[in-house]
Amino acid sequence: MRKLFTSESVTEGHPDKLCDQIADAVLDAVIRKKPDARVACEVFATTGVVFVMGEVSDGALDGIDIEQIVRETIRQIGYSDYRFGFHADTVAVITSIHAQSPDIAQGVTKALEVRESKIQELGAGDQGMVFGYASDETDELMPMPIYLAHALTRKLAMVRKQGVVSYLGPDGKAQVSVEYEDDKPVRVDNIVISAQHLPEIEHDTIEKDIIEQVIRKVIPEQLIDTDTKFFINPTGRFVIGGPQGDTGLTGRKIVVDTYGGFARHGGGAFSGKDPTKVDRSAAYAARYVAKNLVAAGVAHRCEIQIAYAIGVANPVSVSVNTFGTGVIQEEQILELIDEFFDLRPLSIINGLGLRKPIYKPTASYGHFGRKDLQLPWEWTDKATVLQGALAKMN
Repeated sequence: MRKLFTSESVTEGHPDKLCDQIADAVLDAVIRKKPDARVACEVFATTGVVFVMGEVSDGALDGIDIEQIVRETIRQIGYSDYRFGFHADTVAVITSIHAQSPDIAQGVTKALEVRESKIQELGAGDQGMVFGYASDETDELMPMPIYLAHALTRKLAMVRKQGVVSYLGPDGKAQVSVEYEDDKPVRVDNIVISAQHLPEIEHDTIEKDIIEQVIRKVIPEQLIDTDTKFFINPTGRFVIGGPQGDTGLTGRKIVVDTYGGFARHGGGAFSGKDPTKVDRSAAYAARYVAKNLVAAGVAHRCEIQIAYAIGVANPVSVSVNTFGTGVIQEEQILELIDEFFDLRPLSIINGLGLRKPIYKPTASYGHFGRKDLQLPWEWTDKATVLQGALAKMN
């Protein structure tokens, strides 16, 4: 059976991703100063202005220059050329940040289990469910469509910053449709790339450069054939981009951040949230569990769901779906998860080292499958013990 699946990625200059990076830059600054601080930072950007909002632990922002963080992040992304309509030096920065609600804080600081004289001291920062996913169709154990889409947007940014295609602006998108046969990726059917550019550049030049300098450099030759279609700036022009062209907001690219739609999503965004928020930390833990199970050969594909109640440390539910690819029953996989993975918030935070300023680089080009970053939830250090346990089960 043949089918197509499509995923999208956006560059670091996309207005929503710009906001995610600012939010995580603020988070990193706070964690660097006060590792156990509570942070929920939201960012909104439009023509000429950036709003930074949210709540942070009392005193955690002392000595931190939010405006400087905003401007430096915008500059690093590449908005330092007035021709692209949004500039790090002239944008207005407005902040409105207050302390975390004490009603929330009391349940997070002391979990229900502590209040009932049990042992774990940190409750989940909110109710909700998260998903983690892994598949052996790529070396990174990621679905191929999102893996290729991220590779294209990273390359778009690289050729811009290195001057290989010097007329490109920071904003851009890539979309990849992969053809599967019997659930195995066999070819790329079509690629859509929209890249911001200076107004004087002809469309034919842009199309030629992006195909030669981006697509051909990224997509493996064996995945492209004579029927593969390229759509480069299909509107014919993309001059006005970034926050000048479209309002940006944190948390609007959650599918880009995760698995490109190949797996389900719990609904919560990541950027700007400290690791007591299980939207973020438990989603990382779910990826860690799924990736280790696939790396151990327990399944070819694996999706994990974890659900929490606010102020309660232990998950209220854990489920697993191997889509019929597991070598043991899913009930047995749940036994492995229970034995080898502690999914309480504090254990996740300590086990994955999440109270470190590691978040800003994750805010563009995805949080998972990143060989360019040493992210602890991408480790497969549990694969060997899982293989041993699997051998005993068999």
